[in-house]
Amino acid sequence: MSEAVTDSSVSTATHGVTNQPPPLVGHDVADDAALLAGVVREGASWFLPELHELGVWASSAEAQTWADEANRYEPVLRTHDRYGHRVDEVEFHPSWHRLMEVSVGAGLGATPWADDRVGAHVARAAGVFVAGQVEAGHLCPLVMTYAAVPALRAAPDLADVYEPLLASRVYDFGLRVPTTKRGLLAGMGMTEKQGGSDVRSNTTVARDAGDGTWRLRGHKWFTSAPMNDVFLVLAQAPGGLSCFLVPRVLPDGTRNTFRIQRLKDKLGNRSNASSEPEFDDTVAWLVGPEGRGVRTIIEMVSLTRLDNVIGSAAGMRAALVQAVHHTRHRAAFGRLLIDQPLMGNVLADLALESEAATTLALRLAGAVDRAQFGNDQEKAFGRLATAIGKYWVCKRQPAFVAEALECLGGNGYVEESGMPRLYREAPLNGIWEGSGNVNALDVLRALGRSPEAFAAYSEEVEGSLGADSRLDAAWTSLQRELADTHEWEYRARRLVERFALVLQGALLVRHAPEDVASAFCGSRLGGESGYAFGTLPRGTAIDTLLDRAAPPH
Repeated sequence: MSEAVTDSSVSTATHGVTNQPPPLVGHDVADDAALLAGVVREGASWFLPELHELGVWASSAEAQTWADEANRYEPVLRTHDRYGHRVDEVEFHPSWHRLMEVSVGAGLGATPWADDRVGAHVARAAGVFVAGQVEAGHLCPLVMTYAAVPALRAAPDLADVYEPLLASRVYDFGLRVPTTKRGLLAGMGMTEKQGGSDVRSNTTVARDAGDGTWRLRGHKWFTSAPMNDVFLVLAQAPGGLSCFLVPRVLPDGTRNTFRIQRLKDKLGNRSNASSEPEFDDTVAWLVGPEGRGVRTIIEMVSLTRLDNVIGSAAGMRAALVQAVHHTRHRAAFGRLLIDQPLMGNVLADLALESEAATTLALRLAGAVDRAQFGNDQEKAFGRLATAIGKYWVCKRQPAFVAEALECLGGNGYVEESGMPRLYREAPLNGIWEGSGNVNALDVLRALGRSPEAFAAYSEEVEGSLGADSRLDAAWTSLQRELADTHEWEYRARRLVERFALVLQGALLVRHAPEDVASAFCGSRLGGESGYAFGTLPRGTAIDTLLDRAAPPH
């Protein structure tokens, strides 16, 4: 009879944990060379202390737990109360509310519109970039709140009432009379099931009630954050498509008719409730001239597109940091992953893409800021460059996150790593506020209708010429392509891609270290790299790119 094995070390040896990275917590998410340089350059250096405070919170285990819980325990629709009364409320996990409290308190809603300091919009953009690396879904209500203010100003009487509350730093959840709350959030209702981006085909109708209000009837197909307090809604009035303000609760305390038919079961962005509301004799106030709804709301769309760019840049940065952290602590074949030449090429290429996206996002925010102080050239630049950035940066995010996830291997494919959530989130910004085709065609429209926009773009690029021959050649080639207007629509994506790469190259040549700018121009403009990430040419300053991108050890 053999002796039984009783040594406990035998049974526990197989469970030893080695060669795994430590938790990525306790650093400063805002400690990002491209971000900090952009904040200073675009006029918001006064925000740096608050930005670093937000960055330390963003890397905390608490913040990461909130983000995970807000997505695991998704919003729940309650159409009726226990007695059968229609309530149309959405319940959120407490972690959602905690995320909202931090981000609203950090001024990531409409706060910049009440701040007359230079750089206020850049400061908010930097805050959104940092908070977006924690959790993207909770930013949707804040994006719409920020973007609603310029449209609302088309109705000065309404703006006087609502704008100070939209600009509040207080998160005050719950359906109550808006003017009794300490802070408000705004949403938007544009798309319908028969039209999507073609909002002029909307069938929601509005009739004048004769008492200063209107009544809406119709069904919206995709309205996010239905628990927000007020919504800007497009509807067909007798004079044409018009913009209206729809509060969830009316001034007398009664619930406005805002029937939430269902919540969308989305690929990602699971923490954020997206809904289909139905209007039936719903009370609304006209915003802007009747029949000018698209013109009234167009600046809102431009600002939400800006946040699409910022959000995609944030998602890319979050994925990059995860990949660099993992490869710094994971060894294979006798050395750390990050020290292996091919992995270094992949990570440096991702770092380059991330820096270009971040730099462009902050430049666009700077244009918004300067436009608010009456700079017409910056307004024209933003009109064109935001559509370009929305197309390109949002297009790059899915491939970027997939490559970063691959750096973690199987570890990145499990939910606990956080990478699957980043991956599911990645296609979103390319779809919301106009898909790639919509934005590409919008660029062509801007070129045709706003020659001052192309002039402003040209001046931005030409200020960087002479420093890198590949940028110079790419700009000459782009001008040649633009001179050929044959089949413009068919070629629109190619043109907008070149617009984006030339602009990113110009910004990096002017503002980034020479090694970074040279790597970008060689790989993106000079044809020295392949399509996949990790094909940077020999001689690229890999260490420089990784040092600028890496989170603290």
